[in-house]
Amino acid sequence: MTLTTTVAVAVPLEAELVDRIRAVDPSITVLYDPELLPPERFPADHSGDPGFKRTPEQEERYWAMLNQAQVLYGLPNESPAGLARIARENPQLQWVHAMAAGAGGAVKASGLDQETLQKFKVTTSAGVHALPLAEFAALGILNGFKRSAELAQDQSAKVWPELRTPTRLVNGSTLVVTGLGEIGLETARIARALGMKVSGTKRSVETIEGIEQVAGNDGLAGLLSSADAVVNTLPGTEFTEGLFNREVFAAMKPGTVFVNVGRGTVVEEAALLEALDNGQVSYACLDVFAVEPLPQDSPLWNHPKVMVSPHTSALSAAENRLIAERFCGNLRTFLDGGDLPHLVDTVHFY
Repeated sequence: MTLTTTVAVAVPLEAELVDRIRAVDPSITVLYDPELLPPERFPADHSGDPGFKRTPEQEERYWAMLNQAQVLYGLPNESPAGLARIARENPQLQWVHAMAAGAGGAVKASGLDQETLQKFKVTTSAGVHALPLAEFAALGILNGFKRSAELAQDQSAKVWPELRTPTRLVNGSTLVVTGLGEIGLETARIARALGMKVSGTKRSVETIEGIEQVAGNDGLAGLLSSADAVVNTLPGTEFTEGLFNREVFAAMKPGTVFVNVGRGTVVEEAALLEALDNGQVSYACLDVFAVEPLPQDSPLWNHPKVMVSPHTSALSAAENRLIAERFCGNLRTFLDGGDLPHLVDTVHFY
């Protein structure tokens, strides 16, 4: 490693957070030019305003800046094409820190071959989004148990039902979490605080404190038979694609509440719609979809038992700060020659 490590900020970031990166070590040189970065439209808008265009001179300066760095904060232009270009042009690149928790998809979409991918590391911001995602999952569970969709429909129609309909108790119910990583475990923590019993799946099956049962994906159907609610946190990989299919939904207990804060490709949406219509699933709270933005003709938009969230449940006003703090900790590890956490698996891309 060189005596001086150059970090280039490739995505929009507040100046005070750039200063935090500079403060990690005197040996660091941070290249940051806000004139070359698109303005944010909202907190943690890592792609920035799509209407922003660099002049040819600015474009040249942007790539010249990135090509000086051993470390990048963010994917160039926050895109797979940007990652592919910097991998080709910058032979001294050692590490790219991605803003997303699920950056494996972008790495895969870059089309880089394995030989090139072995020349530098890509880390994700996994964990930063765990709390807001877990809180959103809890919202989905509570919405389903407390009939919020029906209440909203009655309110909109100004209907005061003559017969009172009971809601379901969360306390004492059973939750299954698919994907007991950082998001899944944070979801489990909140669920247990609400009095739920939690089981779930993990790629490497092992005992986890506070989790009743842990199974692999092949054991998912067995867990679902007793579940009152299911939260998916799994990433989109070849191993998870279409995991929630007709057979898996059929294995659920009738009236199950379903929440998806993982990736939309994990769920066969036609099978989910069938499960909603036949009562196997009583309510679905969805933050992610197989195709995004969700197509206008998708029946999910208008389904009375579905809440559509436009892939925003991880967003919080604190996100930029939390990612920068995560990066600063990782940068210290990098400078000390340690192993970087949350590396993208370049075989399975998660």
